[in-house]
Amino acid sequence: MTAMKALLNPQLSFIPISSLCAGKSPNWTPNHHIGTLFNLHSKNLGLRIGSRTCFTARAVLESATIDQFGLSESDIRNPAVSSTYRSSELPKPNQTVLDAQARVCTGPTQTKPLSEEQATKVLDTILKSARGELKDEEEVSKAQMGAFFAGMTIRANAFPEATQWSEGERRAMNTFWPLLVRALPPDVIFIADPEGSIIGAGSSIGPRFVGNSSSEMRLVGALREVLAGGHLGFEEVQGVLRDVLPLKMDNDDAIPSGRMNRETDRELKAYCLAFDDELGPPPVADVRSLTHYGEPYDGNTRFFRSTLFVAAVRSCYGESCLLHGVEWLPPKGGITEEQMLKFMGANTNLSPLQAKTLIEDEEIGFAYVSQREARPSLYSLISLREHIKKRPPLATTEKVQQFVRARGKEAIVSGFYHEGYEEPLLMLMKRRGVHAGLVVKGEEGALSMTTRSRSLNSSKGLPVNYCSGFRAAGLGVSEVDGVSLESFSLEVNAKDYGIEPTDTPRTDRSVTKNIELGLAALHGKKGPAYDRIILNAGMVDHLLGCDGAEDISVALDRAREAIDSGRALKRLLNYIKNSKKVQK
Repeated sequence: MTAMKALLNPQLSFIPISSLCAGKSPNWTPNHHIGTLFNLHSKNLGLRIGSRTCFTARAVLESATIDQFGLSESDIRNPAVSSTYRSSELPKPNQTVLDAQARVCTGPTQTKPLSEEQATKVLDTILKSARGELKDEEEVSKAQMGAFFAGMTIRANAFPEATQWSEGERRAMNTFWPLLVRALPPDVIFIADPEGSIIGAGSSIGPRFVGNSSSEMRLVGALREVLAGGHLGFEEVQGVLRDVLPLKMDNDDAIPSGRMNRETDRELKAYCLAFDDELGPPPVADVRSLTHYGEPYDGNTRFFRSTLFVAAVRSCYGESCLLHGVEWLPPKGGITEEQMLKFMGANTNLSPLQAKTLIEDEEIGFAYVSQREARPSLYSLISLREHIKKRPPLATTEKVQQFVRARGKEAIVSGFYHEGYEEPLLMLMKRRGVHAGLVVKGEEGALSMTTRSRSLNSSKGLPVNYCSGFRAAGLGVSEVDGVSLESFSLEVNAKDYGIEPTDTPRTDRSVTKNIELGLAALHGKKGPAYDRIILNAGMVDHLLGCDGAEDISVALDRAREAIDSGRALKRLLNYIKNSKKVQK
Protein backbone atom coordinates (compact mmCIF):
# COMPACT_ATOMS: atom_id res chain seq x y z
CA MET A 1 0.00 0.00 0.00
CA THR A 2 2.91 2.38 0.56
CA ALA A 3 3.77 2.60 -3.12
CA MET A 4 0.15 3.31 -4.02
CA LYS A 5 -0.03 6.11 -1.45
CA ALA A 6 3.09 7.64 -2.93
CA LEU A 7 1.28 7.97 -6.23
CA LEU A 8 -2.08 9.02 -4.87
CA ASN A 9 -1.16 10.99 -1.72
CA PRO A 10 0.84 14.24 -1.94
CA GLN A 11 2.23 13.86 1.58
CA LEU A 12 4.38 10.81 0.84
CA SER A 13 7.56 11.43 -1.10
CA PHE A 14 10.00 8.52 -0.75
CA ILE A 15 9.63 4.78 -0.85
CA PRO A 16 12.78 2.64 -1.07
CA ILE A 17 12.67 -0.17 -3.60
CA SER A 18 13.66 -2.62 -0.89
CA SER A 19 10.32 -2.05 0.83
CA LEU A 20 8.52 -3.24 -2.28
CA CYS A 21 10.68 -6.31 -2.76
CA ALA A 22 10.81 -7.44 0.85
CA GLY A 23 8.61 -10.29 1.96
CA LYS A 24 7.12 -11.09 -1.43
CA SER A 25 5.32 -14.39 -1.58
CA PRO A 26 6.42 -17.30 -3.80
CA ASN A 27 3.42 -16.54 -6.03
CA TRP A 28 4.34 -12.87 -6.45
CA THR A 29 4.13 -11.59 -10.03
CA PRO A 30 4.48 -8.14 -11.62
CA ASN A 31 0.77 -8.00 -12.36
CA HIS A 32 -0.06 -9.04 -8.80
CA HIS A 33 2.16 -6.24 -7.55
CA ILE A 34 0.48 -3.70 -9.78
CA GLY A 35 -2.91 -4.80 -8.50
CA THR A 36 -1.72 -4.41 -4.91
CA LEU A 37 -0.13 -1.08 -5.74
CA PHE A 38 -3.48 0.41 -6.71
CA ASN A 39 -5.84 -1.64 -4.52
CA LEU A 40 -8.01 1.22 -3.32
CA HIS A 41 -9.70 1.32 0.06
CA SER A 42 -12.31 3.73 1.27
CA LYS A 43 -9.84 5.66 3.41
CA ASN A 44 -8.02 6.74 0.24
CA LEU A 45 -11.09 8.61 -0.99
CA GLY A 46 -10.59 11.45 1.48
CA LEU A 47 -7.17 12.57 0.28
CA ARG A 48 -6.19 16.15 0.95
CA ILE A 49 -5.52 18.28 -2.09
CA GLY A 50 -2.26 20.18 -2.15
CA SER A 51 0.26 21.69 -4.51
CA ARG A 52 3.37 19.99 -3.11
CA THR A 53 3.24 16.66 -4.92
CA CYS A 54 6.11 14.25 -5.27
CA PHE A 55 5.36 11.05 -7.17
CA THR A 56 7.81 8.16 -7.11
CA ALA A 57 5.93 5.25 -8.67
CA ARG A 58 7.65 5.58 -12.04
CA ALA A 59 11.08 5.65 -10.43
CA VAL A 60 10.19 2.69 -8.22
CA LEU A 61 8.82 0.55 -11.03
CA GLU A 62 11.43 1.42 -13.64
CA SER A 63 14.34 0.99 -11.20
CA ALA A 64 13.31 -2.54 -10.23
CA THR A 65 15.53 -4.99 -12.09
CA ILE A 66 14.87 -8.53 -13.15
CA ASP A 67 17.49 -9.75 -10.67
CA GLN A 68 15.86 -7.94 -7.74
CA PHE A 69 12.52 -9.58 -8.44
CA GLY A 70 14.01 -13.00 -9.11
CA LEU A 71 12.23 -13.37 -12.44
CA SER A 72 13.41 -14.54 -15.81
CA GLU A 73 13.27 -12.02 -18.64
CA SER A 74 10.42 -13.93 -20.27
CA ASP A 75 8.30 -13.62 -17.10
CA ILE A 76 8.32 -9.85 -16.80
CA ARG A 77 7.18 -6.92 -18.87
CA ASN A 78 7.51 -3.27 -18.04
CA PRO A 79 3.97 -1.98 -17.56
CA ALA A 80 5.30 1.57 -17.52
CA VAL A 81 5.89 1.59 -21.29
CA SER A 82 2.99 1.45 -23.76
CA SER A 83 4.76 -0.79 -26.28
CA THR A 84 4.98 -3.62 -23.72
CA TYR A 85 1.19 -3.97 -23.75
CA ARG A 86 1.38 -5.67 -27.14
CA SER A 87 0.18 -9.25 -26.69
CA SER A 88 2.94 -11.83 -27.02
CA GLU A 89 0.38 -14.07 -28.76
CA LEU A 90 0.29 -11.80 -31.79
CA PRO A 91 2.60 -12.99 -34.59
CA LYS A 92 5.09 -10.32 -35.59
CA PRO A 93 5.20 -9.10 -39.18
CA ASN A 94 8.27 -9.34 -41.39
CA GLN A 95 10.08 -6.02 -40.98
CA THR A 96 11.50 -5.84 -44.51
CA VAL A 97 8.07 -6.11 -46.10
CA LEU A 98 6.50 -3.91 -43.42
CA ASP A 99 8.93 -1.09 -44.24
CA ALA A 100 8.02 -1.42 -47.91
CA GLN A 101 4.31 -1.33 -47.06
CA ALA A 102 4.86 1.99 -45.29
CA ARG A 103 6.07 3.41 -48.60
CA VAL A 104 3.69 1.87 -51.14
CA CYS A 105 0.48 1.21 -49.18
CA THR A 106 -0.55 4.81 -48.77
CA GLY A 107 -2.37 7.55 -50.65
CA PRO A 108 -2.14 8.83 -54.23
CA THR A 109 0.17 11.70 -53.25
CA GLN A 110 2.03 10.24 -50.25
CA THR A 111 3.22 6.96 -51.82
CA LYS A 112 6.98 6.68 -52.35
CA PRO A 113 7.89 4.21 -55.11
CA LEU A 114 10.64 1.71 -54.38
CA SER A 115 13.99 1.58 -56.14
CA GLU A 116 14.92 -1.57 -58.05
CA GLU A 117 17.19 -2.63 -55.19
CA GLN A 118 14.45 -2.10 -52.60
CA ALA A 119 11.82 -3.89 -54.67
CA THR A 120 14.18 -6.79 -55.33
CA LYS A 121 14.82 -7.24 -51.62
CA VAL A 122 11.09 -7.23 -50.83
CA LEU A 123 10.10 -9.62 -53.62
CA ASP A 124 12.96 -11.98 -52.76
CA THR A 125 11.80 -12.00 -49.12
CA ILE A 126 8.22 -12.79 -50.17
CA LEU A 127 9.41 -15.54 -52.54
CA LYS A 128 11.53 -17.20 -49.83
CA SER A 129 8.65 -17.08 -47.38
CA ALA A 130 6.20 -18.53 -49.90
CA ARG A 131 8.66 -21.39 -50.47
CA GLY A 132 8.83 -22.05 -46.72
CA GLU A 133 12.42 -20.90 -46.38
CA LEU A 134 11.70 -18.30 -43.66
CA LYS A 135 10.49 -19.08 -40.15
CA ASP A 136 8.97 -17.27 -37.15
CA GLU A 137 9.38 -13.49 -37.28
CA GLU A 138 11.05 -13.64 -40.70
CA GLU A 139 8.00 -15.30 -42.25
CA VAL A 140 5.78 -13.05 -44.37
CA SER A 141 2.11 -13.56 -43.52
CA LYS A 142 -0.52 -13.73 -46.23
CA ALA A 143 -1.96 -10.55 -44.77
CA GLN A 144 1.35 -8.79 -45.42
CA MET A 145 1.61 -10.24 -48.91
CA GLY A 146 -1.94 -9.21 -49.64
CA ALA A 147 -1.42 -5.69 -48.32
CA PHE A 148 1.78 -5.18 -50.29
CA PHE A 149 0.42 -6.52 -53.57
CA ALA A 150 -2.92 -4.73 -53.12
CA GLY A 151 -1.00 -1.48 -52.75
CA MET A 152 1.00 -2.21 -55.88
CA THR A 153 -2.13 -3.14 -57.85
CA ILE A 154 -4.10 -0.03 -56.87
CA ARG A 155 -1.10 2.15 -57.71
CA ALA A 156 -0.85 0.57 -61.16
CA ASN A 157 -4.57 0.90 -61.86
CA ALA A 158 -5.61 4.19 -60.29
CA PHE A 159 -2.76 6.40 -59.04
CA PRO A 160 -1.32 9.45 -60.81
CA GLU A 161 1.83 8.93 -62.84
CA ALA A 162 4.17 10.26 -60.12
CA THR A 163 3.17 7.53 -57.65
CA GLN A 164 2.61 4.64 -60.07
CA TRP A 165 5.27 1.97 -60.38
CA SER A 166 8.83 3.15 -60.82
CA GLU A 167 10.97 1.66 -63.56
CA GLY A 168 12.94 -0.13 -60.85
CA GLU A 169 9.79 -1.70 -59.40
CA ARG A 170 8.71 -2.86 -62.86
CA ARG A 171 12.08 -4.44 -63.64
CA ALA A 172 12.13 -6.22 -60.28
CA MET A 173 8.57 -7.49 -60.74
CA ASN A 174 9.29 -8.74 -64.27
CA THR A 175 12.23 -10.70 -62.86
CA PHE A 176 10.44 -12.22 -59.88
CA TRP A 177 6.87 -12.70 -61.15
CA PRO A 178 7.52 -15.98 -63.08
CA LEU A 179 8.94 -17.40 -59.84
CA LEU A 180 6.27 -15.89 -57.57
CA VAL A 181 3.37 -17.18 -59.62
CA ARG A 182 4.59 -20.73 -58.99
CA ALA A 183 5.01 -20.21 -55.23
CA LEU A 184 2.22 -17.87 -54.11
CA PRO A 185 -1.26 -19.12 -53.17
CA PRO A 186 -4.00 -18.33 -55.72
CA ASP A 187 -5.72 -15.66 -53.60
CA VAL A 188 -2.49 -13.65 -53.33
CA ILE A 189 -1.87 -14.01 -57.08
CA PHE A 190 -5.39 -12.69 -57.65
CA ILE A 191 -4.66 -9.60 -55.53
CA ALA A 192 -1.31 -9.03 -57.29
CA ASP A 193 -2.77 -9.20 -60.80
CA PRO A 194 -6.57 -9.57 -60.72
CA GLU A 195 -7.07 -9.22 -64.48
CA GLY A 196 -3.79 -10.69 -65.66
CA SER A 197 -2.86 -7.40 -67.27
CA ILE A 198 -0.55 -5.53 -64.87
CA ILE A 199 2.58 -7.67 -65.12
CA GLY A 200 4.15 -8.41 -68.49
CA ALA A 201 4.10 -12.20 -68.11
CA GLY A 202 0.47 -12.26 -67.03
CA SER A 203 -1.16 -15.20 -65.30
CA SER A 204 -4.63 -16.61 -65.89
CA ILE A 205 -5.07 -17.34 -62.17
CA GLY A 206 -6.19 -13.83 -61.27
CA PRO A 207 -8.89 -13.46 -63.94
CA ARG A 208 -10.30 -16.92 -63.16
CA PHE A 209 -10.21 -16.65 -59.38
CA VAL A 210 -13.71 -16.62 -57.83
CA GLY A 211 -13.41 -18.18 -54.37
CA ASN A 212 -14.99 -21.36 -53.03
CA SER A 213 -18.09 -20.31 -51.08
CA SER A 214 -20.79 -17.73 -51.64
CA SER A 215 -19.21 -15.42 -49.05
CA GLU A 216 -15.80 -15.73 -50.72
CA MET A 217 -17.39 -14.96 -54.08
CA ARG A 218 -18.89 -11.77 -52.68
CA LEU A 219 -15.52 -10.83 -51.22
CA VAL A 220 -13.67 -11.47 -54.48
CA GLY A 221 -16.19 -9.40 -56.40
CA ALA A 222 -15.77 -6.51 -53.98
CA LEU A 223 -11.99 -6.75 -54.15
CA ARG A 224 -12.01 -6.62 -57.94
CA GLU A 225 -13.80 -3.29 -57.74
CA VAL A 226 -11.48 -1.88 -55.07
CA LEU A 227 -8.28 -3.12 -56.74
CA ALA A 228 -9.37 -1.35 -59.94
CA GLY A 229 -9.59 1.90 -57.98
CA GLY A 230 -13.34 1.82 -57.53
CA HIS A 231 -15.62 2.09 -54.51
CA LEU A 232 -18.31 -0.05 -52.90
CA GLY A 233 -21.87 0.64 -51.88
CA PHE A 234 -23.19 0.68 -48.31
CA GLU A 235 -24.75 -2.79 -48.47
CA GLU A 236 -21.69 -4.27 -50.18
CA VAL A 237 -19.33 -3.11 -47.44
CA GLN A 238 -21.59 -4.25 -44.64
CA GLY A 239 -22.17 -7.62 -46.28
CA VAL A 240 -18.45 -8.31 -46.76
CA LEU A 241 -17.59 -7.26 -43.21
CA ARG A 242 -20.24 -9.53 -41.75
CA ASP A 243 -19.07 -12.39 -43.96
CA VAL A 244 -15.42 -12.28 -42.86
CA LEU A 245 -15.60 -11.15 -39.22
CA PRO A 246 -14.70 -12.08 -36.56
CA LEU A 247 -11.28 -13.36 -37.55
CA LYS A 248 -9.67 -16.27 -35.74
CA MET A 249 -6.28 -15.76 -34.06
CA ASP A 250 -4.67 -18.35 -36.33
CA ASN A 251 -6.37 -17.14 -39.49
CA ASP A 252 -3.63 -16.32 -42.00
CA ASP A 253 -6.14 -16.15 -44.85
CA ALA A 254 -7.38 -12.71 -43.91
CA ILE A 255 -7.81 -10.25 -46.73
CA PRO A 256 -6.21 -6.87 -45.99
CA SER A 257 -8.19 -3.65 -45.99
CA GLY A 258 -5.91 -0.66 -45.80
CA ARG A 259 -6.64 2.95 -46.67
CA MET A 260 -5.23 4.11 -50.02
CA ASN A 261 -7.95 5.79 -52.02
CA ARG A 262 -10.08 8.06 -49.81
CA GLU A 263 -13.28 6.31 -48.70
CA THR A 264 -16.65 7.57 -49.83
CA ASP A 265 -19.25 8.65 -47.28
CA ARG A 266 -21.31 5.52 -47.90
CA GLU A 267 -18.28 3.29 -47.31
CA LEU A 268 -17.48 5.07 -44.04
CA LYS A 269 -21.09 4.79 -42.88
CA ALA A 270 -21.05 1.07 -43.61
CA TYR A 271 -17.88 0.54 -41.57
CA CYS A 272 -19.25 2.71 -38.78
CA LEU A 273 -22.62 1.00 -38.44
CA ALA A 274 -21.88 -2.58 -39.51
CA PHE A 275 -21.73 -4.13 -36.04
CA ASP A 276 -24.07 -1.88 -34.06
CA ASP A 277 -26.29 -4.86 -33.27
CA GLU A 278 -23.51 -7.40 -32.67
CA LEU A 279 -24.39 -7.76 -28.97
CA GLY A 280 -27.93 -6.43 -29.17
CA PRO A 281 -29.25 -2.92 -28.56
CA PRO A 282 -26.99 -0.70 -26.43
CA PRO A 283 -28.11 -0.05 -22.85
CA VAL A 284 -29.63 3.37 -22.15
CA ALA A 285 -28.24 5.36 -19.20
CA ASP A 286 -30.66 7.49 -17.22
CA VAL A 287 -28.58 10.69 -17.42
CA ARG A 288 -29.38 14.11 -18.80
CA SER A 289 -26.17 14.34 -20.87
CA LEU A 290 -23.61 11.88 -22.23
CA THR A 291 -20.46 12.67 -24.21
CA HIS A 292 -18.80 9.89 -26.18
CA TYR A 293 -15.03 10.41 -26.50
CA GLY A 294 -13.45 8.97 -29.65
CA GLU A 295 -9.70 9.13 -29.12
CA PRO A 296 -7.46 7.41 -31.72
CA TYR A 297 -7.34 3.80 -30.58
CA ASP A 298 -3.58 3.49 -31.20
CA GLY A 299 -2.75 5.99 -28.47
CA ASN A 300 -0.18 8.71 -27.84
CA THR A 301 3.55 8.15 -28.18
CA ARG A 302 4.86 11.62 -27.31
CA PHE A 303 2.47 13.90 -25.45
CA PHE A 304 0.30 13.84 -22.33
CA ARG A 305 -3.05 12.13 -22.96
CA SER A 306 -5.58 13.97 -20.81
CA THR A 307 -9.05 12.66 -21.75
CA LEU A 308 -9.42 10.24 -18.82
CA PHE A 309 -8.82 13.08 -16.36
CA VAL A 310 -11.04 15.47 -18.33
CA ALA A 311 -13.88 12.94 -18.03
CA ALA A 312 -13.45 12.85 -14.25
CA VAL A 313 -13.70 16.66 -14.16
CA ARG A 314 -16.74 16.99 -16.43
CA SER A 315 -18.63 14.29 -14.55
CA CYS A 316 -18.51 16.48 -11.40
CA TYR A 317 -21.14 18.83 -12.81
CA GLY A 318 -23.40 16.39 -14.61
CA GLU A 319 -21.65 16.03 -17.97
CA SER A 320 -21.40 12.24 -18.03
CA CYS A 321 -18.73 10.73 -20.27
CA LEU A 322 -18.08 7.41 -22.01
CA LEU A 323 -14.56 6.60 -23.16
CA HIS A 324 -13.78 3.65 -25.42
CA GLY A 325 -10.74 2.09 -27.09
CA VAL A 326 -8.37 -0.85 -26.76
CA GLU A 327 -5.35 -1.71 -24.65
CA TRP A 328 -2.83 -1.66 -27.52
CA LEU A 329 -3.14 -1.09 -31.25
CA PRO A 330 -0.78 -0.53 -34.18
CA PRO A 331 0.61 1.36 -35.92
CA LYS A 332 1.62 3.67 -33.04
CA GLY A 333 1.13 1.32 -30.08
CA GLY A 334 0.95 4.36 -27.80
CA ILE A 335 -0.52 5.16 -24.39
CA THR A 336 -4.25 4.45 -24.12
CA GLU A 337 -6.93 4.95 -21.49
CA GLU A 338 -7.16 1.19 -21.05
CA GLN A 339 -3.47 0.94 -20.18
CA MET A 340 -3.77 3.71 -17.59
CA LEU A 341 -6.90 2.29 -15.99
CA LYS A 342 -5.47 -1.22 -15.94
CA PHE A 343 -2.25 0.06 -14.37
CA MET A 344 -4.25 1.86 -11.65
CA GLY A 345 -6.17 -1.30 -10.85
CA ALA A 346 -9.51 -0.59 -12.52
CA ASN A 347 -11.58 -3.27 -14.20
CA THR A 348 -11.08 -2.84 -17.96
CA ASN A 349 -13.35 -5.73 -18.93
CA LEU A 350 -16.65 -3.93 -18.36
CA SER A 351 -19.62 -4.71 -20.56
CA PRO A 352 -21.66 -1.79 -21.91
CA LEU A 353 -24.32 -2.65 -19.33
CA GLN A 354 -21.81 -2.40 -16.49
CA ALA A 355 -20.54 0.88 -17.92
CA LYS A 356 -24.10 2.18 -17.88
CA THR A 357 -24.29 1.46 -14.15
CA LEU A 358 -21.12 3.47 -13.46
CA ILE A 359 -22.28 6.34 -15.65
CA GLU A 360 -25.52 6.51 -13.66
CA ASP A 361 -23.65 6.40 -10.33
CA GLU A 362 -23.92 9.89 -8.83
CA GLU A 363 -20.45 9.51 -7.29
CA ILE A 364 -18.80 8.57 -10.60
CA GLY A 365 -20.56 9.68 -13.80
CA PHE A 366 -18.16 8.28 -16.41
CA ALA A 367 -16.95 4.91 -17.69
CA TYR A 368 -14.58 3.17 -20.10
CA VAL A 369 -15.58 0.33 -22.45
CA SER A 370 -13.05 -1.73 -24.38
CA GLN A 371 -13.76 -2.61 -27.99
CA ARG A 372 -12.92 -6.15 -26.91
CA GLU A 373 -16.15 -6.24 -24.87
CA ALA A 374 -18.41 -4.15 -27.09
CA ARG A 375 -17.38 -5.13 -30.64
CA PRO A 376 -15.51 -8.45 -30.53
CA SER A 377 -15.67 -8.80 -34.31
CA LEU A 378 -13.78 -5.56 -34.87
CA TYR A 379 -11.39 -6.32 -32.01
CA SER A 380 -10.43 -9.56 -33.79
CA LEU A 381 -8.68 -7.45 -36.45
CA ILE A 382 -5.83 -6.21 -34.24
CA SER A 383 -3.24 -8.68 -35.54
CA LEU A 384 -4.29 -8.07 -39.13
CA ARG A 385 -4.05 -4.31 -38.60
CA GLU A 386 -0.43 -4.66 -37.52
CA HIS A 387 0.40 -6.69 -40.62
CA ILE A 388 -1.21 -4.32 -43.12
CA LYS A 389 0.78 -1.43 -41.60
CA LYS A 390 -1.44 1.46 -42.71
CA ARG A 391 -4.58 2.55 -40.88
CA PRO A 392 -7.76 0.97 -42.26
CA PRO A 393 -11.11 2.80 -42.59
CA LEU A 394 -11.95 1.47 -39.12
CA ALA A 395 -9.37 3.85 -37.67
CA THR A 396 -11.81 6.62 -38.56
CA THR A 397 -15.14 4.95 -37.90
CA GLU A 398 -14.34 3.25 -34.58
CA LYS A 399 -14.03 6.72 -33.04
CA VAL A 400 -17.71 7.44 -33.73
CA GLN A 401 -19.42 4.78 -31.62
CA GLN A 402 -22.20 4.72 -29.00
CA PHE A 403 -21.69 1.65 -26.84
CA VAL A 404 -24.11 3.16 -24.28
CA ARG A 405 -26.97 5.53 -25.09
CA ALA A 406 -28.57 8.21 -22.89
CA ARG A 407 -32.13 9.30 -22.13
CA GLY A 408 -30.94 12.90 -22.34
CA LYS A 409 -28.70 14.68 -24.84
CA GLU A 410 -25.76 12.94 -26.46
CA ALA A 411 -22.60 14.35 -28.03
CA ILE A 412 -19.51 12.87 -29.70
CA VAL A 413 -15.99 14.32 -29.59
CA SER A 414 -13.23 12.94 -31.81
CA GLY A 415 -9.72 13.81 -32.92
CA PHE A 416 -8.23 13.87 -36.41
CA TYR A 417 -4.85 14.48 -37.99
CA HIS A 418 -5.14 14.35 -41.78
CA GLU A 419 -6.96 17.31 -43.30
CA GLY A 420 -10.10 16.22 -45.08
CA TYR A 421 -11.29 13.81 -42.40
CA GLU A 422 -12.99 16.44 -40.27
CA GLU A 423 -16.09 16.56 -42.49
CA PRO A 424 -16.49 12.76 -42.79
CA LEU A 425 -16.24 12.47 -39.00
CA LEU A 426 -18.91 15.12 -38.50
CA MET A 427 -21.05 13.39 -41.13
CA LEU A 428 -20.85 10.15 -39.15
CA MET A 429 -21.74 11.97 -35.93
CA LYS A 430 -24.83 13.45 -37.56
CA ARG A 431 -25.69 10.00 -38.90
CA ARG A 432 -25.59 8.83 -35.27
CA GLY A 433 -28.29 11.38 -34.47
CA VAL A 434 -26.45 13.08 -31.61
CA HIS A 435 -27.34 16.61 -30.47
CA ALA A 436 -23.76 17.90 -30.80
CA GLY A 437 -20.50 16.84 -32.42
CA LEU A 438 -16.96 18.14 -32.25
CA VAL A 439 -13.74 17.25 -34.06
CA VAL A 440 -10.40 18.55 -32.81
CA LYS A 441 -7.04 18.57 -34.54
CA GLY A 442 -4.99 17.82 -31.46
CA GLU A 443 -1.36 16.87 -31.15
CA GLU A 444 -0.70 13.40 -32.58
CA GLY A 445 -4.21 13.43 -34.03
CA ALA A 446 -5.71 13.09 -30.55
CA LEU A 447 -8.75 15.08 -29.47
CA SER A 448 -7.11 17.18 -26.74
CA MET A 449 -6.44 20.86 -27.34
CA THR A 450 -3.00 22.10 -26.34
CA THR A 451 -2.05 25.18 -24.35
CA ARG A 452 1.14 25.83 -26.30
CA SER A 453 1.50 28.76 -28.66
CA ARG A 454 1.14 28.12 -32.35
CA SER A 455 4.52 27.66 -33.99
CA LEU A 456 5.53 30.31 -36.52
CA ASN A 457 6.93 27.46 -38.60
CA SER A 458 3.78 25.34 -38.39
CA SER A 459 3.05 23.15 -41.37
CA LYS A 460 0.55 24.01 -44.03
CA GLY A 461 -3.04 23.01 -43.56
CA LEU A 462 -5.23 23.18 -40.52
CA PRO A 463 -3.40 24.19 -37.33
CA VAL A 464 -3.30 22.25 -34.07
CA ASN A 465 -6.34 23.27 -31.94
CA TYR A 466 -8.53 23.67 -35.01
CA CYS A 467 -12.07 22.72 -34.00
CA SER A 468 -15.16 22.13 -36.11
CA GLY A 469 -18.57 20.89 -35.13
CA PHE A 470 -22.27 21.34 -34.67
CA ARG A 471 -24.64 21.78 -31.73
CA ALA A 472 -28.31 22.16 -31.06
CA ALA A 473 -29.67 25.66 -31.61
CA GLY A 474 -32.94 27.52 -31.57
CA LEU A 475 -32.49 28.37 -35.21
CA GLY A 476 -30.17 26.53 -37.57
CA VAL A 477 -29.38 25.77 -41.16
CA SER A 478 -29.69 22.02 -40.84
CA GLU A 479 -31.78 19.53 -38.93
CA VAL A 480 -31.13 15.99 -37.68
CA ASP A 481 -34.02 13.96 -36.26
CA GLY A 482 -36.04 17.13 -35.76
CA VAL A 483 -33.24 18.98 -33.92
CA SER A 484 -32.02 22.24 -35.43
CA LEU A 485 -28.23 22.37 -35.62
CA GLU A 486 -25.76 25.18 -35.99
CA SER A 487 -22.27 24.59 -37.36
CA PHE A 488 -19.06 26.24 -36.21
CA SER A 489 -15.31 26.17 -36.78
CA LEU A 490 -12.51 28.00 -34.99
CA GLU A 491 -8.91 27.80 -33.82
CA VAL A 492 -8.68 27.73 -30.03
CA ASN A 493 -5.93 29.85 -28.48
CA ALA A 494 -5.64 29.15 -24.74
CA LYS A 495 -4.11 32.56 -24.12
CA ASP A 496 -7.37 34.22 -25.19
CA TYR A 497 -8.98 32.68 -22.10
CA GLY A 498 -6.32 33.63 -19.58
CA ILE A 499 -4.26 30.45 -19.79
CA GLU A 500 -0.57 31.16 -20.25
CA PRO A 501 1.10 29.28 -23.12
CA THR A 502 3.09 26.21 -22.08
CA ASP A 503 4.53 23.27 -23.97
CA THR A 504 2.56 20.06 -23.72
CA PRO A 505 4.21 17.68 -21.21
CA ARG A 506 6.12 14.83 -22.83
CA THR A 507 5.37 11.27 -21.81
CA ASP A 508 7.23 9.35 -24.55
CA ARG A 509 5.22 6.13 -24.16
CA SER A 510 5.52 6.09 -20.35
CA VAL A 511 2.16 5.06 -18.93
CA THR A 512 3.24 5.93 -15.39
CA LYS A 513 4.45 9.37 -16.44
CA ASN A 514 1.05 10.05 -18.01
CA ILE A 515 -0.71 8.88 -14.84
CA GLU A 516 1.57 10.96 -12.65
CA LEU A 517 0.85 14.11 -14.66
CA GLY A 518 -2.90 13.52 -14.54
CA LEU A 519 -3.07 12.66 -10.86
CA ALA A 520 -0.84 15.58 -9.92
CA ALA A 521 -3.22 17.87 -11.78
CA LEU A 522 -6.29 16.36 -10.09
CA HIS A 523 -4.51 16.89 -6.76
CA GLY A 524 -4.51 20.58 -7.67
CA LYS A 525 -0.88 20.95 -8.74
CA LYS A 526 -0.81 23.90 -11.11
CA GLY A 527 1.11 23.57 -14.34
CA PRO A 528 0.81 22.52 -18.00
CA ALA A 529 -1.12 19.29 -17.32
CA TYR A 530 -3.57 21.09 -15.00
CA ASP A 531 -4.12 23.85 -17.58
CA ARG A 532 -4.63 21.33 -20.39
CA ILE A 533 -7.30 19.46 -18.43
CA ILE A 534 -9.07 22.72 -17.55
CA LEU A 535 -8.97 23.94 -21.16
CA ASN A 536 -10.33 20.68 -22.58
CA ALA A 537 -13.10 20.36 -20.01
CA GLY A 538 -14.34 23.94 -20.20
CA MET A 539 -13.90 24.44 -23.93
CA VAL A 540 -15.65 21.19 -24.82
CA ASP A 541 -18.53 22.16 -22.51
CA HIS A 542 -18.80 25.48 -24.33
CA LEU A 543 -18.45 24.18 -27.89
CA LEU A 544 -20.98 21.38 -27.36
CA GLY A 545 -23.50 23.87 -25.98
CA CYS A 546 -23.65 22.28 -22.52
CA ASP A 547 -25.84 23.85 -19.85
CA GLY A 548 -24.02 26.52 -17.84
CA ALA A 549 -21.16 26.83 -20.34
CA GLU A 550 -22.43 29.64 -22.53
CA ASP A 551 -19.70 31.90 -21.11
CA ILE A 552 -16.25 30.33 -21.66
CA SER A 553 -14.72 31.90 -18.56
CA VAL A 554 -17.55 30.50 -16.43
CA ALA A 555 -17.07 27.06 -18.01
CA LEU A 556 -13.33 27.14 -17.26
CA ASP A 557 -13.92 28.26 -13.67
CA ARG A 558 -16.39 25.41 -13.20
CA ALA A 559 -13.73 22.94 -14.32
CA ARG A 560 -11.17 24.49 -11.97
CA GLU A 561 -13.54 24.20 -9.03
CA ALA A 562 -14.11 20.51 -9.81
CA ILE A 563 -10.37 19.92 -9.46
CA ASP A 564 -9.52 22.32 -6.63
CA SER A 565 -12.35 20.98 -4.46
CA GLY A 566 -11.00 17.43 -4.80
CA ARG A 567 -14.21 16.17 -6.41
CA ALA A 568 -12.62 15.14 -9.71
CA LEU A 569 -9.93 13.06 -8.00
CA LYS A 570 -12.52 11.46 -5.76
CA ARG A 571 -14.59 10.44 -8.77
CA LEU A 572 -11.60 8.84 -10.46
CA LEU A 573 -10.81 6.87 -7.30
CA ASN A 574 -14.48 5.91 -6.98
CA TYR A 575 -14.38 4.60 -10.54
CA ILE A 576 -11.26 2.50 -9.95
CA LYS A 577 -12.78 0.97 -6.82
CA ASN A 578 -16.36 0.47 -8.02
CA SER A 579 -15.45 -0.83 -11.49
CA LYS A 580 -14.30 -4.01 -9.74
CA LYS A 581 -17.57 -4.37 -7.83
CA VAL A 582 -20.21 -3.54 -10.45
CA GLN A 583 -22.67 -6.36 -11.05
CA LYS A 584 -22.71 -8.13 -14.40
